Amino acid sequence: MKIKNILWDFDGVILDSMKVRDWGFREIFEHFDKEKVDKLIDYHRVNGGLSRYVKIRYFYESILNKNISDEEVLVHATAFSDLMRSELTDKKNLIKETVDFIEANHSNYNFHIVSGSDQEELRFICKELGLAVYFNSIHGSPTPKNKLVSDLMFENKYDSNETILIGDSINDYEAAVANSLTFYGFNNTSLKSVSDSYINSFERLVIQ
Repeated sequence: MKIKNILWDFDGVILDSMKVRDWGFREIFEHFDKEKVDKLIDYHRVNGGLSRYVKIRYFYESILNKNISDEEVLVHATAFSDLMRSELTDKKNLIKETVDFIEANHSNYNFHIVSGSDQEELRFICKELGLAVYFNSIHGSPTPKNKLVSDLMFENKYDSNETILIGDSINDYEAAVANSLTFYGFNNTSLKSVSDSYINSFERLVIQ
């Protein structure tokens, strides 16, 4: 069956943002113990597909062993978002081979973004970078990725056999599995063992 729909993760697939986001977490938690913040950064890197809301709560509850309210999570997440809006709208952070593929193929598929990044921030960044025009829709946190994908599939009446998800983290893989989608891993060789297909280069990519 021909693939008609491609769901894209954003960070690490379209935008090389990991170092900027590392910096962002260090900035908003600059007054906390460095070793504990290092543990957060490790968690953030392994779980790239999770939202900042989850990561901030994990930092407090699992690393600091402290309670944190939803309001406090939002305060930290907003501070983080302000930093990202100013830093991630620089086109130097775009992953060129991915963007070239998107520009060349957006009329051949239904493209959507499903990301762990904050939805409003994500839409702002995509607009500033000139990417929004290539996607039918752009979705992000705080809704978990599994549900983003599920809702998108339902609302668009997409056939799972005609849809793939491209991502760079285990969370992307889990979202694909939860929704019975073919998973294409990219930019993370540890995903080769679980990917239905692994993208070594978008320049030579053939989607089957």
